[in-house]
Amino acid sequence: MKDLFEKFKDNRGPLGQYANVADGYFAFPHLEGEIGSRMKFRGKEVIVWSLNNYLGLANHPEVRKADAEAAKEWGLAHPMGARIMSGQTPQQIQLEKELAAFVQKEAALLINFGFQGVVSIIDALLDRHDVVVYDKDSHACIYDGVRLHLGKRLPFEHNDIESFEKQIKKARVMAEQSGGGVLVITEGVFGMRGEQGILKEIVSYKEEYGFRLLVDDAHGFGVLGATGAGAGEAQGVQDQIDIYFSTFAKSMASIGAFAAGDADMMEYLRYNMRSQLFAKSLPTPLVVGNLKRLELLRNSPDLRKKLWHNVSMLRSGLAERGFDVGAANSCVTPVFMHGSPFEAGNLVLDMRETYNIFCSVVMYPMIPKGMILLRLIPTAAHTEEDIKETLYAFGEVSRKLKAGEYEHELDLHLIS
Repeated sequence: MKDLFEKFKDNRGPLGQYANVADGYFAFPHLEGEIGSRMKFRGKEVIVWSLNNYLGLANHPEVRKADAEAAKEWGLAHPMGARIMSGQTPQQIQLEKELAAFVQKEAALLINFGFQGVVSIIDALLDRHDVVVYDKDSHACIYDGVRLHLGKRLPFEHNDIESFEKQIKKARVMAEQSGGGVLVITEGVFGMRGEQGILKEIVSYKEEYGFRLLVDDAHGFGVLGATGAGAGEAQGVQDQIDIYFSTFAKSMASIGAFAAGDADMMEYLRYNMRSQLFAKSLPTPLVVGNLKRLELLRNSPDLRKKLWHNVSMLRSGLAERGFDVGAANSCVTPVFMHGSPFEAGNLVLDMRETYNIFCSVVMYPMIPKGMILLRLIPTAAHTEEDIKETLYAFGEVSRKLKAGEYEHELDLHLIS
């Protein structure tokens, strides 16, 4: 018999194989200082485009005050135990009611974490007789939830309604044969490319095919739609989403998540989501802090206005300079370039070390070979000066990339 750990000596995983080069710089970087558009990286100030602090609430004075006062009053241990046993509080119930109203649903269910929440919802909804249809570009949490499913799984090409129609027809036949139902899963906003999911097109098939729809709207909640209720509101189909899911980690700059839908389904999930039944409740200071954040989402449209001003200024500036931002129609702003892994690494090094711009880089296998994706997250906290400096830097690194200046091996001495 082999030692279980023996296999990991030669196979560190698709990301872990680069740990000796990436750790502390390209992966697990350490940003210092208060959360904002400018922070410290390796001792110097950089303009940061990698934080999901969409509305700038992380350091909003009302949020900081609410967090501090709640921590002082309740402490981080309160409440003790899982909600079903001893961890239920009036603050949790209030937050659930307010969340449901905000996203235009009958009821909501507070969940400890986003990734875990999606996995657990899928697990609770499906049995081996059911069929799940999902977008191929879905987040890892959806993939992990689907992997647990013991029944049929049918992916459709990303945002491709013809592919979806083909798979939903198959799903109906399979479900009729097995005696199960069909769950469709997609995202309100795909966080890597910034594209909204084709919710309006998908729901047009609901009446004929009788499926239920789960939407992960982590990047749409709070920022899309007339009131901030998300991608469903923006596309006019919020009422057609059977289970609406989002996390607090984006627009609310916090911890936790929630699901919302019909009251009977939320009750079912409350009693059947194993990750919640057997987990300690969210600490009360986090719940109280999220109530304050939700209040600001409702009552501060100026924050969304500032965010979308910055999105427009950044995106139009990139387009004017000839950059490819794909089909982005959310806050997430991808910039696509052509280049090798060496070129991508050197470009990011130059961006950070010469121009003091910190943004995330994505390469194969997350995108096709030969492509480089620089992912920018505009927020309400960014200034016009931040955007102008960033556009200048992008112009410079693009020129260098086209001139072949990044083709050599990584300048590792810069990050040693």
